[in-house]
Amino acid sequence: MTAELVRGQNHPLSQARLEIRISAGTPIVAVAALGDENGRIHGVEWVAHPGAPTQPGLEVSRQAAADHRLAVDLDAVPETVHRVSVLLALPVGGTGPARFGAVAAPFVAVTGLDGDEVASYTITGLEAESAVVALELYRRQDAWKVRAVGQGYAGGLAELLTDQGLPQAHQLAGTINDAVAQGLARSVQAPPPRTADGDRSRQTAAPALGPDQGGTAPQPGPVPPVSPYGDQTPGGPGQPAPQQPYPGAAPDSNAVTQPPVPTAGGSIDYSHPRRQNAAPPPPPPTAPPAAPGQPAQPVAGDATGWSMEERLYNQVWGMFEDLARTTAAYRSAVDFAESRMDKELEQVLSDPRSRIGGQGDAAREAARARHTQLVAQAREALDRDLTQLAAEADVVEPALPPAYARWDNPAWHAYRVPMEIPMALRLGDLHLPEADRIRIPMLVRLPLERGLWIDSGAAGSSDGSFTDSPTMSRLAMETAVAHAARLLAVYPAGEFTVHVIDPAGSGARPLAPLVQTGVLAAPPALGAAGVADVLGRLTQRVDLVQMAVRGGAADSLPPGFDTAQQLLIVNDFPHGFDDRAVNQLRYLADEGPAFGVHLMMVADREESSGYGPLLDPLWRSLLRLTPVADDHLADPWVGHAWTYEPSLVPPGSQVLQQVLAQVAAARTTFM
Repeated sequence: MTAELVRGQNHPLSQARLEIRISAGTPIVAVAALGDENGRIHGVEWVAHPGAPTQPGLEVSRQAAADHRLAVDLDAVPETVHRVSVLLALPVGGTGPARFGAVAAPFVAVTGLDGDEVASYTITGLEAESAVVALELYRRQDAWKVRAVGQGYAGGLAELLTDQGLPQAHQLAGTINDAVAQGLARSVQAPPPRTADGDRSRQTAAPALGPDQGGTAPQPGPVPPVSPYGDQTPGGPGQPAPQQPYPGAAPDSNAVTQPPVPTAGGSIDYSHPRRQNAAPPPPPPTAPPAAPGQPAQPVAGDATGWSMEERLYNQVWGMFEDLARTTAAYRSAVDFAESRMDKELEQVLSDPRSRIGGQGDAAREAARARHTQLVAQAREALDRDLTQLAAEADVVEPALPPAYARWDNPAWHAYRVPMEIPMALRLGDLHLPEADRIRIPMLVRLPLERGLWIDSGAAGSSDGSFTDSPTMSRLAMETAVAHAARLLAVYPAGEFTVHVIDPAGSGARPLAPLVQTGVLAAPPALGAAGVADVLGRLTQRVDLVQMAVRGGAADSLPPGFDTAQQLLIVNDFPHGFDDRAVNQLRYLADEGPAFGVHLMMVADREESSGYGPLLDPLWRSLLRLTPVADDHLADPWVGHAWTYEPSLVPPGSQVLQQVLAQVAAARTTFM
């Protein structure tokens, strides 16, 4: 029977091998620390954290997540250890909540390997604290117990670890925060909470001041090289004139007319001004009732929301969450079956009587048979869930609007330039090895909250094939062009502008659809002078909008100011970039999204590593994507390694050119 603990209460433990399950509703960091009889941590090697997830008897998650499963083997901890503390902390430096008082009370449960709860504890009463000692396992007279602690610290992990007696508390806290920040580059965003409120809001941290806030004028430089894209100048043949807001266009609420940014990183409300904060209407009952004993037939849009688009968005994320959790349950059941078989085989080998006659062989066969039976039961449950999810995916995929659809979806053949910005955008597909036939659309909210890093380095894909550097560079640019074209297509005419930096002109062929259709703000910038000019103008734009918003004068921007969202595609980084340009890129990556400027880097991570610490913050701030299938993304619950496949145009298809031609025509009409 589960013991529901309150603060300070303890409960005996009858098992040495345990799981500690944590659920917080928002991504948090989970740490496990070993302590002596006084609870003191002797060194960093006594702490299991995302940067060093395994220590003797401990294993923790490698990233921040809403759900965690920590493995503890009390028989494997050193004899000098008398206490195992479970520490929770909110990630720092991100856009999430900064205190536990702003999130749901974290729930912690101690379970056996079979999943049965031994004790649980809901950590209540937290307010300004950003780190907390959730519970501790402690040894008393050769017996282990669990105690609910709930001690919070407003100073975060550094203060908590200092209180635990760790001499290197601040250094270790910094190491943990860096490891969590690096994990952001491989994390899929968390889906929306499954609640009935219609409020759409996001947390925005107070912007940090960048190294070049004063803006930079275009620097004099050498005469630009001959353009491989042809003789195109702004306003010249094949290229539209510098973009102006079309008649009657309202300023972009996210780029220009945001309310002043709070100085301490509070909440900014992005809810629709005419939308009431009431429960959204339920989905329409379009599905006939299922026959008794049969699963319900899936229906597209079978989720809550104010529109079909919102219902589909929530349904896709619900499918993603369902697949993540059912796979986690299957993997946990298989791990338990293997652990149980290992334990039974160990008992057989340690019993001298099993060596007489055929008793040992019979016991081993029985252990393997039980293992096979447990795995088969787990697989049966997984297959049942996957069948339902596959049926739902087959219904949902054809019903998706262009912003959510693959390029081969017939929705693109009926494409028309939209009048409103969609909720989200599809960047590709996600799947797991246990469910290879199910593809979940990877949707990100608009406007983009993070830039993108399209990795162009040579790498092996998930199917075992290897792609060389030149091919990867071409595929990476094609992927970037497909993403940029999709962004241009889903925004209303004149509300999205794309700039390109291609210092050596190596991306001329992949960029041809953007250049030839005339949807770019200007021809791709070449050479050092082109790099300095584009970065200088976009940096100045962020500075100007930032000052206007913070000063409450967003309506006083210069006449003719381009209120559209801006996207900068950077090809072949770091070639052609000096330290100043890298600092400007960092500034745009950090400050740009809040003020309508977004970054898409096409670069080889290995080649870029020469910049060392200068590049690391830029790398961590962007979402890494690959031009080939690769299992580098993780979910925000249990950290599954999801295989990502980019959303590319089918070979030989003209859909990209047709869509961009409509975008260019609409831009010309509304100018």
